[in-house]
Amino acid sequence: MLERQMQYNTQKEKLVLPEYGRNIQNMVDHCVAISDAEERRRCAYAVIDIMGNMFPHLRDVNNFKHILWDHLAIMSDFKLEIDYPYDIIKKEDLFSAPGHLDYSRATMKYRHYGKILEKMILIASNMEEGPKKEHLQKMLLNQMKKSYSQWNKEADDEKIFHDMKELSGGKIVITADSYTIPDLKQNGNRDKLKNIKYQRRK
Repeated sequence: MLERQMQYNTQKEKLVLPEYGRNIQNMVDHCVAISDAEERRRCAYAVIDIMGNMFPHLRDVNNFKHILWDHLAIMSDFKLEIDYPYDIIKKEDLFSAPGHLDYSRATMKYRHYGKILEKMILIASNMEEGPKKEHLQKMLLNQMKKSYSQWNKEADDEKIFHDMKELSGGKIVITADSYTIPDLKQNGNRDKLKNIKYQRRK
């Protein structure tokens, strides 16, 4: 007798919108089953109030009420026959594939440097000559070497100097004779990690 009364959620019908819970779904199903149109309308508004009280922190969200009515229609499988206060979502729109969204792709001369670094080089190229410009140029070269090394096995300083000149439109010309790009520091954590893995294999 007890086994008949006990029923796990996994044995019950899957909820359309689980965030509202099974009690709200049962209320929606009750509203759909009401034959009297006015009583059915009052039931729907009462359920909307309860749904809204479940998420009070979302009341300031634009079209919050509209969203609730859409959810009510979805939970009723669009079988709730009332005069909705909003134009609710259509069933065919709910399961249709979203339209294609065109993403803007920034044009980059060298992808391994990234668009932001290229913009910074242009900014540096238009700066007045002086210590600030020289300092920024060196910082950019250092970052270019780091970015270059992530995509290539070995960093080629001559190539980086050439890329700096090209990306600046020929305004920044630096050679190995005037500046040496510091070598990248090896990450000691990698060796530690290898040692730990080796120890665990013993």
